This record gives sequence, C-alpha cells and structure tokens, in this order.
Amino acid sequence: MSARLLLGRLAAAVPLLLGISLILFAVVHLAPGGPLDVYADNPSVTPAALERLAEAYGLKEPLPVQYAMWLKATVAGDWGYSIRTGRPVLTEVAERLGPTLMLAGAAAALAFVLAVALGTLAAARAGRWVDRVIDALTLGGLSLPSFWLALVLQYAFAVRLGWLPSAGMETIGASSFGDRLAHLALPATVLAIVNAASWTRYIRAGMIDVLSRDYIRTAYAKGMSERTVLLRHGLRNAIVPAISVIALDLAGLVSGAVITEAVFAWPGIGSLFVQSMDGRDYPVLMGVLLMGSAAVVLANIMADLVQAVLDPRLRDG
Repeated sequence: MSARLLLGRLAAAVPLLLGISLILFAVVHLAPGGPLDVYADNPSVTPAALERLAEAYGLKEPLPVQYAMWLKATVAGDWGYSIRTGRPVLTEVAERLGPTLMLAGAAAALAFVLAVALGTLAAARAGRWVDRVIDALTLGGLSLPSFWLALVLQYAFAVRLGWLPSAGMETIGASSFGDRLAHLALPATVLAIVNAASWTRYIRAGMIDVLSRDYIRTAYAKGMSERTVLLRHGLRNAIVPAISVIALDLAGLVSGAVITEAVFAWPGIGSLFVQSMDGRDYPVLMGVLLMGSAAVVLANIMADLVQAVLDPRLRDG
C-alpha cells in the first residue's frame, strides 16, 4: 500500500469537503422556513425569547458570516447544539450512528455474499437460462422502489405471517441478541436486495471480461477445476473494477438509509435526519449531511487503496 497514494488522496479530500460543506450550508440555510418557525405560534414563547434564540445560534448574521463561524467551530470539534432538543449535535449523531452502522454492516455483508455468488454464477453460465433468470432478478431489484419493497416485506413477514417484528430495534423489556437479530432481519434484507442487484451486475460484467482472457484458458488447459479457476483466478481480478462502486454504495448505506429506517422505525441516522428536516434543525442537519459526505469521500479513498492492493499497477497511479 503506497503511502504517497494515501497522502495524495487525503490532501485532495480536504478542499473537496470544504466545497461540499459550503454547498450544503447554503442549501440548508436558504431553504424555505427557519428553525424558529416552530416556536412562532407558541404563545408561551415571547418575541424577546425568539430574538435571544436567534442571536444564540447566530441566525441574525449574514450567511457568509454564519458559514465562517460554523466552519471554525466544526474544525475545532464543536458541532454546536440542536435547536430542537438543546443537546450537543455530536451526542445526537453518536447515539444514532451505532444502530445505522449495525444495519448498514448487516446489509452490506448479505449483499456482498449474494452479489459474489450470483455474479459469478451468471458469468460462468453466460447466455444460459441461469444467467437470464439472474439478470431478470437483478433488474427487478434495481427497478423496485426501496420503500415499496420495505412495505411489502413488512406486511408479508411481520403483519401477515408474524415471523418477524414489524418495527423498532428491540423489544422493550425483552431485549436480547436474538431479539435484535429478528428486528434487524427485515430492514437489512431490504437494503441488501437493493444493493446486491447492482453489485451482481458489476461482478458479472467483470467476470465475463476476465473469463475471456488467455490465462483463464491456460488454467483450464492445465486441468484446474472450474471452481478453482473462477474463485482463484477469475473473481480476484474481476472484483477490482467493482470495488469503487461497492465502496460508494457502502457509504450510501450509512447516509442513504433514510426511507428504510423510516418504514421500520429504526432509530438511526436516517430517522434523525427526517426529524431534523421537520424541525429545521440547522446544526443537526449540517452534522448529519457533513458526516454522510465525509463517509462518501473516505469510501472513495478506501476503494483506491483496496484497488491498489488487489492490482499493483494502480499503486503509483
């Protein structure tokens, strides 16, 4: 692993994140409504109290000044306080990050296993009925809206059959590893299906390209079994081009599970984002959005490093 590659990617990430933060800050603060609108119709909140709140959160300053103040505090590790709850933003995000990482990790593991198995099988049987069935299944997975899939699975397995819990992360008063696993099953399956569909197609395309190479034919000529050729020589090289896509989707699992978390009432980052949107909670919104953006950027860097490990030709790229 090249230290120069890592340092170069990290150096490029700094101005990128600065630019992203500037755009996000402008979009959030220029959107209709404001964080103090929820108090406007409350007779117990006086205009003087609203003025003090606006001054405390710097809302009376010009937008460039607000951004400069926010950026300085954020770099120093002070993400501010939630307007909705009054708690530190870092505390709000940290409490929700664990459940989201649990959901994203389970979904990613399941999606990766499915994609490798189906993608390799489809490539090995390219043009045959197995390949066509897998192609139809992945196309369906890409076409189905995630919220619709979540509602269908929730109705079928939780409401109709009663096999799995319909919502939440645990049963109050009866939490255990098995109980949490049961609550995790449906939302993780939804995210896994959506991501496995695209990953399978990328791995299949890479495998078909690799299986046409001369060294694969040489491996078969030496009497190696199909399994050995596919896994040892084919998959290792075919998965390299798909790493970037998979890495970006992994970041998307963390920052983009809003709908799935909402359907299953999963107490993660997605539900926090929805609550903050409803309350125009600027500090929390910026914290969640910045964390999601950083996750995507870091996923790109990790993808470059993994590709460099798998393909030495990329190490000095």
